[in-house]
Amino acid sequence: MERYLWESSGLSPNGTNSTDAPGTALHITMVTERMVVVALLGLLTLLTALVNAAVITAICTTKKLHLPANYLICSLAVTDFLVAILVMPLSILYMTMETWSLGQVVCEAWLSVDMTCCTCSILHLCVIALDRYWAITKAIEYARKRTARRAAVMVAIVWLISVFISVPPLFWRHRPESSTPSQCIIEHDHVGYTIYSTFGAFYIPMTLILILYYRIYSAAKTLYQKRGSSRHLSSRSTDSQNSLNHCRVAHAFCISDLSISDPTTEFDRLNVTIRIPSFETEVEGPDERNQICTSRERKAARILGLILGAFILCWLPFFLKELLVGLRVLNPSQQVSDFLTWLGYINSLINPLLYTSFNEDFKMAFKRLIRWKEHT
Repeated sequence: MERYLWESSGLSPNGTNSTDAPGTALHITMVTERMVVVALLGLLTLLTALVNAAVITAICTTKKLHLPANYLICSLAVTDFLVAILVMPLSILYMTMETWSLGQVVCEAWLSVDMTCCTCSILHLCVIALDRYWAITKAIEYARKRTARRAAVMVAIVWLISVFISVPPLFWRHRPESSTPSQCIIEHDHVGYTIYSTFGAFYIPMTLILILYYRIYSAAKTLYQKRGSSRHLSSRSTDSQNSLNHCRVAHAFCISDLSISDPTTEFDRLNVTIRIPSFETEVEGPDERNQICTSRERKAARILGLILGAFILCWLPFFLKELLVGLRVLNPSQQVSDFLTWLGYINSLINPLLYTSFNEDFKMAFKRLIRWKEHT
């Protein structure tokens, strides 16, 4: 790497000039900028690997987090960890060298792993949204079906779909075995496949995620309104429907913070809530209850906005570019393509932060990991 940087700058290792002074200064500036970019991308890669490894370790070592919903988050972290160790480092090397020097086999493997892992990461977000939609709209019924086996089946389906989306190019992409490719990029030689892959990997999942989270928020908001409309009931009322509504609201937002990380099982929540359905009513007045529900609705909207905003901001520009390039509408520069690709990779760093930072059990698990590392 050091030799390449010196050669590309027009300088010899001993510092003697091989070009004129203005040209040398320009080359030095370019090399400096490239080194800064490499350092920044290397830091992002390291952080992505460490954060996802922390999530995996926290779930594996904390018994309280051994829940089907958290298994989906753990699988998401594993997928994003694979992106960090298998995809991002080779991307940094390729961007630095500006030519592919690892051979055709490694190129094909890298592109396939890249497409598979990134698609799998996106589909995990879709499955997590679907799991939470069922958990909120069918809390009691789905609690019995929400098992580790069901989570494993969902993860297996996600990986299977990802493979079916990324593998097809291997069947028609044939390069001469003797040739060494100087470029390793996704080829848009089949318009039909471009449409199939972009819609399967992003546009359809994005649409489903938007619909599911909109319904999750609407369902929880409706339950809040129903609970608010029953505030005229006696503070010691044991009306079963009111208790059930309160239970479902608690399940949706009050206890689990939008069910973003599902820290406890649904049955535990139901038992606690039904056992003391009028606790808040006895302690707080109607105005205070309304303020609490309004505050929680705003918090829910803010969390949903973060999740959806980060996902769309990271991946929409890349897949929009891919679709337009495949349709021969756009021909961006390599720098723009690299920037949009890494914008998508950054989602693998954001995912574990968003899906765990709002959960107290995860926070406690992370604190225990930090204390354990300090002790060791």
